[in-house]
Amino acid sequence: MIIAIDGPSGAGKSTLGKMLAKEFGLLYLDTGAMYRAAALAVTKAGVSLEDREKVAEIAENAKIELVGEPDSMRVLLDGEDVSAEIRTPDVATAASVVSTISDVRKIMVDHQRAIGESAENGCVLEGRDIGSVVFPNADIKFFLTAKPEARARRRFAEDQAKGRSTSYEATLAEINKRDERDVSRADSPLTIPQNATVIDTSELELKDVFELMADQVRKLSQSSTAV
Repeated sequence: MIIAIDGPSGAGKSTLGKMLAKEFGLLYLDTGAMYRAAALAVTKAGVSLEDREKVAEIAENAKIELVGEPDSMRVLLDGEDVSAEIRTPDVATAASVVSTISDVRKIMVDHQRAIGESAENGCVLEGRDIGSVVFPNADIKFFLTAKPEARARRRFAEDQAKGRSTSYEATLAEINKRDERDVSRADSPLTIPQNATVIDTSELELKDVFELMADQVRKLSQSSTAV
């Protein structure tokens, strides 16, 4: 079973993706973490984000691994644990630029498909183009969205909890910038995949969104078993 979760930054994709993977015993793949790791590799190499050819070369040669359980997943870049480092605002900004490069997206999409297809019990993948590009024939597609202000509040609260120095205003501005990049990029822009269930999480509790999603997965599992 392949479950695709798409949506803008801060809509709850990662948290809900992990919850679904844990509930149904599926592999969890945070594709955004892969782009962040690639961006970190470029930054560490001292290469300009404007040098698209060099950026793509670094992304192709970087060894990016996601290991562990959904709740404690670690991201390794060339064998080094960079789980915390890729979550900084600077890396997030770099990742949103790197992800607009077509050659980088192709490399990542191929990698994501290989991981999803090889998952023994199925996989939950979350990102910006899972249901539209990576797995257009996914068994279930969700598109999570929320108002920018609601997403900024959540992200700001997360950053504060982790001791990161930022402000709500800066977080909201960054989310608006990322939204603009996501929907306007030429290759695989953020869009609602065909046949996706759209859920606005702005005013919903996390547990309620989870139950909406889990109910669909259960129904599919039951119908597959019946057949």
